[in-house]
Amino acid sequence: MKKAIFLITIFSTLLINAQSNNAYKSGEWLKFNISYSGLIKAGEATLKLKSNTESYNVKAVGKSTGALKWFFKVEDFYESYFSKETGLPRKFKRKINEGGYTKNLIIEFDQILKKAKVNNIKKNTIEEFKIKDSVQDMLSVFYHLRNNYDIDSIHEEEDFAVNMFFDSENYEFKMKFLGIETINTKFGKIKCIKLRPFVQSGRVFKEKESLTLWISADKNKIPIKIKADLVVGSIVVNLDAFSGLNHPFEIKF
Repeated sequence: MKKAIFLITIFSTLLINAQSNNAYKSGEWLKFNISYSGLIKAGEATLKLKSNTESYNVKAVGKSTGALKWFFKVEDFYESYFSKETGLPRKFKRKINEGGYTKNLIIEFDQILKKAKVNNIKKNTIEEFKIKDSVQDMLSVFYHLRNNYDIDSIHEEEDFAVNMFFDSENYEFKMKFLGIETINTKFGKIKCIKLRPFVQSGRVFKEKESLTLWISADKNKIPIKIKADLVVGSIVVNLDAFSGLNHPFEIKF
């Protein structure tokens, strides 16, 4: 009995330490406002994180609002299941409708055999693709980065990369660390990690370095602001509300 109690105590301590070291926890909810050219409210998006014994489950929903939805309706839904132990994705769902452009995919990952099974529901096809080591999906990569990249070990203007699988392709998702910047928000002044994700220029983005991302420099590492220069105009995304953070939200008054 004493040994059982001792083992339970050790396990509980390890579990508590693991949760306290995580940038996030089950129950985290983030809401963002999206504006076009900094003036016109274009939409809103939410991220909600839950968990079971083995996996985290995150759901992301984005939609157009206001006058925009009458001439360019957006209804996007993304969902990811990723391992609590490794942070690697097991299943990813993407169902979007962006002004009539639609996709409906379910991707199942086998990280051991290095395979991804892509079920294209819209086209009624199932295909299998090889994937790279430690590959992430569109949502799991966000939580992976929050837990695994320490700015103390990265130099300003230095690039870093993560393997990702998107729709049916492997690619290297690169970002550049631009330094630390304190920005004004509706909550007050927030110290942020400033990053520059590299994107593909052309149909949507104006240039390869058209995207700038500000992440809170506290232990939560949540997105505070995103600015994207588009082929026409720009999009600004601002954190609007939050709940269930794993650590105190640090604000400078």
